[in-house]
Amino acid sequence: MVKLRSQRYGSKKKPFYRIVATDSRNPRDGRHIEVVGTYNPLTTPATVKFDEEKVMKWLSLGAKPTDTVKSLLTKEGLIVKFLENQAKGE
Repeated sequence: MVKLRSQRYGSKKKPFYRIVATDSRNPRDGRHIEVVGTYNPLTTPATVKFDEEKVMKWLSLGAKPTDTVKSLLTKEGLIVKFLENQAKGE
């Protein structure tokens, strides 16, 4: 099963995350299929960037976002957009 989840980068006490599509059996910072975005919690406000096309592609292929990634996608409005596209049948 493919999941959209975060991989931790950065040094001690300075986290930086990549949002990736990966097999759920892989470890958190292990191998990934594709990077779909980034998240930097240290900036004020926190910086979140997604490649919208890649996110939509993986969601349409059945990838399940983790709770944290789902909240980031919701804040960016991508979950609503995905659900609207699903309702239209695209």
